[in-house]
This record gives sequence, structure tokens and C-alpha cells, in this order.
Amino acid sequence: MIQGLSASGVLIGTGLGFFLTVLGVAGWQVNQRRRGKSQSLPTRPEAQSPAAERLREAEQRRLAATVFEAASEGIVILDPDYRMLAVNQAFSRFSGYAVEELVGRRVSELACSRDALRHFPVIQPVLEQQDRWQGELVETRKTGELYPQWLQLKVVRDDDGHISHIVAFVSDLSARRRSEARVRHLTHFDELTGLANRLLFKERLEEANQRARQGARNLALLYINLDRFKLLNDSLGSELADQVLHKVARRLTKALPEADTIARLSGDEFAVLFDSYASLTSLARVATRLLAKLGRPLMIEGHELVISASMGISLLPDSARDIATLVSQSNQAMLQAKHLGGGSFQFFSHSLQHSTLERLQLENQLRKAIAEQQLTVFYQPKMCLATGRMNGAEALVRWDHPQLGSVPPGDFIGLAEETGLIGPIGEFVLREACRQACQWQREGLAPIRVSVNLSVHQLRQGKLVSLVRQVLEESGLAPQYLELELTESQLLDSVESIISTFEQLHQLGVKLAIDDFGTGYSSLSYLKRFAVDYVKIDQTFIRGVGRCAEDEAITKAIIAMAHSLELKVVAEGVEEDVQLAFLKAQQCDEVQGYLISRPINAAALGDLLRSDVVFL
Repeated sequence: MIQGLSASGVLIGTGLGFFLTVLGVAGWQVNQRRRGKSQSLPTRPEAQSPAAERLREAEQRRLAATVFEAASEGIVILDPDYRMLAVNQAFSRFSGYAVEELVGRRVSELACSRDALRHFPVIQPVLEQQDRWQGELVETRKTGELYPQWLQLKVVRDDDGHISHIVAFVSDLSARRRSEARVRHLTHFDELTGLANRLLFKERLEEANQRARQGARNLALLYINLDRFKLLNDSLGSELADQVLHKVARRLTKALPEADTIARLSGDEFAVLFDSYASLTSLARVATRLLAKLGRPLMIEGHELVISASMGISLLPDSARDIATLVSQSNQAMLQAKHLGGGSFQFFSHSLQHSTLERLQLENQLRKAIAEQQLTVFYQPKMCLATGRMNGAEALVRWDHPQLGSVPPGDFIGLAEETGLIGPIGEFVLREACRQACQWQREGLAPIRVSVNLSVHQLRQGKLVSLVRQVLEESGLAPQYLELELTESQLLDSVESIISTFEQLHQLGVKLAIDDFGTGYSSLSYLKRFAVDYVKIDQTFIRGVGRCAEDEAITKAIIAMAHSLELKVVAEGVEEDVQLAFLKAQQCDEVQGYLISRPINAAALGDLLRSDVVFL
């Protein structure tokens, strides 16, 4: 508190009329305490009947008292000597003082922080000269706990120009600071495991590379992928699978105290960086020890699970000359270990330069699938929360293999990105989605926006804008009904080029979206630079709604931030009524997920459009 001015806080965009009303209530309350009877607010100059005037004054006092006590911000009315005349419940609550302990006391009689004491010599003259002051302070609760607050003071003068009252509005910033710290933490650390995320890992790898070049040191990279994790996820569900990942992360941390960085790159993929290593033998011992600790049974909600992992090890400069090659080689070695049955590790050797036999076979089959039109497009509806109707759908590729049946996207999308096949796959999905959207319109159905996922590979080719323009012309689809999505984690790949491409697409009239928002690392610093229309909140945060206050706070903050930037928000992975209700209360714009609909084929989605179904 400033000289005990613990009433520091926020003045919430109020005018002089409200100040006068509050002062009237304050005066009434003070006199009620002193004399046990009410005191009227100043009367209007125009003549009124005594009865009407009394009714008006009573109503005004009642309304002002309600506002005074119901306000979420703390409100304190002080006299010119900084004696507290009235204090509302909000200020009493977060300051820790009872109202009776405050009213009638000078603020200088209360404990205050050193920060407040430093500010008081500045605040007092400014307040006297300018009649107002605002700023952030660190104050003290009755318990002695320090907390951040925002304070705005307003001077009210009498007819002679003398200070009659000082109005202080107070906001406790503790919760906001915790949320901000949470968001900052997410910039460099994985939400689920607490390990370094991809961005921090990349930074650490670059730093280690520089040190290695300067000091002739050797780097070792251990790439880890859990075996058959998808089967576990499909069998037990995502919540139990997340618990497995969390426990695996803890085991990695405990088993590798000598590691310089342990990171979760994505899904069930982890990386361990050793800034230096003694010998190949020492690395082999580390990998063996880690496999043994990971292989110990896990108990997850009554399920005993045995986890194994495939590991690949690459070295710089022994096998690689640059970081990109180092990462690629460790991944190749991991794939070889997985091909050999998993639960083992492999050092990279130049004999692994080519893909494993299994990977080669799948790659060839995928090329054949593209040529023989084995790929189809499914659509997951998006619901507008304002109307309860479908106003969009995300286009998702599916592979119907003649022998293997339905091949999960997770089994071939990564391979497609690595081999460059994602280019023709992405073009196929784009053409088919635009054609189908236009076909629905020709059938007289309500137009909807179709969303197509982009890959960095497509952006790197430099032909995306011309391709989109061509597809729109050929299909006849109006550009506003096409939305292109790029995942948040991909935004830092050639930032300037992506910004330029997005601007050109935006000029075409195409809608743009950032997918998986909140899981990456670039949004807070780069979001305002990208010409996007939509932000999609990642399902990891939506999953926590109704269970985790932090996930709810982050989701709420993302929606507010996006709306402040005039962006619309889409929540993905909505599976429960409680999630839908929360998102609607926070004024989220659109939702998608199993609660609304699973991905369905074009015919089924056409039927939904014909029925004009209302989901809410």
C-alpha cells in the first residue's frame, strides 16, 4: 500500500457521474454508521416535489450501493487525509482486511510494501496536480503476502476547487500474472510432460553446435520413439495415453541426469542431446540403461503396461556435418531399430542412408495409391456456436488400401512429408474439397467453408498461390468458401516467406487459419504478423475443460486474445457437453469434434446439409 494505501487498484472506465454516485453512497454509508440514519445525495437544482425527490434519491442510493458492493474490483473512498470512508467487499476480500478494520483508518496505519512506499512520493504530487494517477504496484495483504495490483486514483473536488474525496479502484493481478506465466512457460516447454518443446530443443541444439565448433567437442543426439504407442492410444484412450507419456518423461529425466536437454518433439517422440560424450561405449551404456528403465511395468489406473522404445543415435561430427543431417540421421537410426522389432537402439551408419525395407514398401504403396486414386476425402463438420448450424467442414484425407484396408493418417502422413509425396496428396485434397464444396452449392445446399490443411512442403515449393488460384477458377468455388490451415509449429519455418504467401492468399479472398494453436511456440510473437482469419485452439486444452482450471484459463485467454486481434476462434476436439457449454459462454465462434460429428464422407455431409440440422 502507498503509505498504507493498500486500496491501490483499477479504476474501471467510469465517468464522473459514477464517481459522484459512489461518493453519495459512501457518504450515506458513513453517516449511517455514525448516526444510524440516511443522508441524501445532493439534489438536482430543478424543482421537484418533496416526495418525488425522496423516491429519486432512495432509488439512486439503492442502485449505487448495489454497484459499489457487486463490483469485482476493489473500491475505496478516501477523504483528503487518506482516511478510508467506505470500502467494498471486493477490496476487503483480496486485501485480507475486514471492512470494519479499514473504515475510519488512515491508509498510513496499514502495512505496505517497499514498492508502494517508493511510489508514494511520485503519486501524491501527480494526483494533486492532475487529479488522477494510475499504475501497477506490488502491495501487501494483511497476512504479509505480496501481490501485484493495478491502481487508478481519481480526485473529486468541491465547488471551491478543494479536494473533497479520492476514489481508488483496485484490481488483484495475481491470477492474471499466473496465466501469463503459464503462457510464457508454454513457449519453451511441453504442456503435458514439462520437458523442453521443439523450439527450445532447436535453440539448445544450435547453441551446442556453436560450442562444438569452437571447442572441438562432439555432440550426440538420441532420438526416441515409443513402440506401438498408437495401439495403446486407440485401446486405452487419449487420457490414459497422456498419463503414459507423462510417466515416460519422468523416467527419461531420472535416467539421464547427464543429458544437456531432454525434449518432447511431438506425440510419442522424444530427443536427448548430449553436449559432449566420452565414447561410443559410454553412449551404448546410457542407451541400454534407458531401455531397461523404460521397460519397467507402468501402473495406469489399474492397467499394467510394459512400454518399449526404439532409439537412434547420431554423432556430430563423426557421422554428420550439420544439425539438419544430425537430426535426420538419428531418425533414420530409430526407424531401423523399430524395423528390427523395437525395444532396441541403433547407431547411425551410412548403410542406413536408405529407408528401411518396411518404410520403402509403404512409400511405394503410397505412390501407387496416389496414382490409382485409392485416396478419398472425408469431412468433419464445424458448428457455428451463434446459430447451432454447420457453417464449415475440415477436409481430411483417407487411404483405403486394397489389401490393408483403411490405413490411419498417422501411418502415412509423416512418410508423405518426408518423401515429398505430401505435395500431390495436398493438391488432391485441395482440388477435391473445392470441387465438392461447389457441387453442394450447385445442388442448392447452403454454402459452407471447406478447410484444407497445408504442409510446409507445399509452401516451400513456391507454387501454392498459383495452385490455389487455378483450383478456384477450375472448380468455380468463390474464394471466401475456402480456408487453408497451417499448424502453429510450422510457422517459424521460413517465416518471411510464409508471411508473404499468406498475404497473397488473403488478397485472393481465401480464409486462413492457424491450427493446433497453443501447442507451438511462435504464436504470441508472430500471430499479429500473419494475415490470418481464424485461430484453432488445440484439443489438448479443450480436453482439460471441466477438469483443469489452468486449461480453462488458457482457453479463455486465447479466445480473448484472438478476439482482440479481430480473429475468429475455432475449438477442435470437442467431445463433451461441458466443453461445449464453456466455449459457448466464452463466445468461441466455432467448434468441431466428436460431440458434433466424426469425419464423414461427402455423401453423408451432403445429407446433413439437406436436413439443415441444428446441433444445439
